[in-house]
Amino acid sequence: MKIVYGDKSIKVIECRSFFSRLKGFMFKRNIDYALLFNRCNSIHTFFMKENIDVIMCDKNNNIIYYFNNLSKNKIIWPKRKVYKTIELPVNYFEIELNRKIKVEK
Repeated sequence: MKIVYGDKSIKVIECRSFFSRLKGFMFKRNIDYALLFNRCNSIHTFFMKENIDVIMCDKNNNIIYYFNNLSKNKIIWPKRKVYKTIELPVNYFEIELNRKIKVEK
């Protein structure tokens, strides 16, 4: 799978199990891919080794929240209308709110 935004794309891994959703990027260094969490409207960055960008989308993949360069030990509390959350390397995409992001299989 990959995420496409503008003229760039990045490999994405869908976190489906309880453990993969809990772990996310904890203890990871040199992040070069993205994580997709369906039916997820909040996250934490406890035990993270690197900062990340976080994109939160509605059911139609419209970007409604974007958190740039989120550092460790932060919490993004539940956000209304968010259906998907994507974690990715810092500054990989130049995100604009209310634009669509594609998830291709």
